[in-house]
Amino acid sequence: MFSFHCESLRLAGRRKGSFAFLQPETGTRKGDTLAISKEKKQQVVAELKEMLERSNVVVLSDYRGLTAGQMAELRNKLRPLDSRFMVAKNSLILRSLQELGLPDLEGLLQGPTAVSFLFGGFGQPLQELRQFAKETESLTIKGGLQGERVLDAQQIQTLAELPAIEVLQAQTLASVQSPVSGFVGLLDGALRGMLYALSARAEQIGEAA
Repeated sequence: MFSFHCESLRLAGRRKGSFAFLQPETGTRKGDTLAISKEKKQQVVAELKEMLERSNVVVLSDYRGLTAGQMAELRNKLRPLDSRFMVAKNSLILRSLQELGLPDLEGLLQGPTAVSFLFGGFGQPLQELRQFAKETESLTIKGGLQGERVLDAQQIQTLAELPAIEVLQAQTLASVQSPVSGFVGLLDGALRGMLYALSARAEQIGEAA
């Protein structure tokens, strides 16, 4: 009985080309399996497109060597920084980019690819990615996108080294503080002079009347 069952499976597998399609307990046929797979791909593409449209910066990385636990750790680090880290097939990433009319990044989509979507400020998330890559020695940043601009690994590194927006705001305010103070003083003097002239003219008109 056992040998007959094995022979049946062997012949069925030969006809279908793979034992993966044999699911007698669920009644699923090969065509049904492909339909589910296609639906799943469409869902992934829709999710990728939604996140690409929201992102200020997108980073592609090679994650070979990372464990499932390490990837979960990185996700947890990026989530509070308004960023998301996910793994997707290169073909689906490419399709998502093409459907949005973005650069296809085909040159970067080689080997296993993880995508980091940075929705808000990108300085701190990029620093987290860089530090994580340094600590694990298993995450390699390939490049990415900033809007429609393609970035290589070195440009991603440069972005990571930029000061935070709060620092830039303080520096900008400090650099213009003195000129603004001088301009306000000049404007205040001009206004006082104009008001004095108008007041004097009003007095002249009153005396003539």
